[in-house]
Amino acid sequence: MNARATNIVLYDSDCSLCTFQSRLITWLDWFNTVSLLPIADPRTAEIAPRLTPTDLHEAIHCIAKDGKIHRGARCLRFIGLRMPLAIPFSLLMWFPGVIYVAEMVYAWISKHRYLLSRVFGCNEACAIMPARRRANEDGVPREAERAS
Repeated sequence: MNARATNIVLYDSDCSLCTFQSRLITWLDWFNTVSLLPIADPRTAEIAPRLTPTDLHEAIHCIAKDGKIHRGARCLRFIGLRMPLAIPFSLLMWFPGVIYVAEMVYAWISKHRYLLSRVFGCNEACAIMPARRRANEDGVPREAERAS
């Protein structure tokens, strides 16, 4: 796999909690180190052919520039190290045992995300927090662009 300009974060755009999280990422990502791609986008299958639809619906994923796949809490730890305001959170997850607790918490939130979205009103929150326009908004290459 060719190295890309950014890391690609795959998220569920049908989930308002996930959409809110992706919008938050656009504001924390000052250096445009990640490109966001909804899992419903056809390019997802090109970029991450090993990930099944079930995998993609269970957790957020990051396809690193080198092709390595980070999932769930490990994805958040990986991208957080590339965003100044999230670095303390990410460093905390490197302490022994913390990532395992973070994975359990992430799995629980992921499993209940539609209920949590309704309880916390993520639809309204998404309405007041627009995604930040970034230089790498369309940083996910299309198959034809990779061939050239």
